[in-house]
Amino acid sequence: MKPVQLLLAFLAVWAVVVLMVAPAGAQAATCNAMQLTPCAGAIVGNAAPSAACCSRLKAQQPCMCQYARDPNLKQYVDSANGKKVMAACKVPIPSC
Repeated sequence: MKPVQLLLAFLAVWAVVVLMVAPAGAQAATCNAMQLTPCAGAIVGNAAPSAACCSRLKAQQPCMCQYARDPNLKQYVDSANGKKVMAACKVPIPSC
């Protein structure tokens, strides 16, 4: 399986789990790792982040600590490429 496909599979599984166990409310509705799929190529493949990626990353910024605590997503948030993408998009790297 290609790295991008693997990332998308992890994001899909994670999103389903979050939707199943998250309490109802605004925070549960706004934190959705699937919204970050436009960033997959930049995080996994080292491509430049697109405008769509940066826009989604900024919208999901309040969720980064939640993603960093998730065992399936932590490796992407904490990766060198993940940090480069956040820096390129001018999204602060979370300090959780």
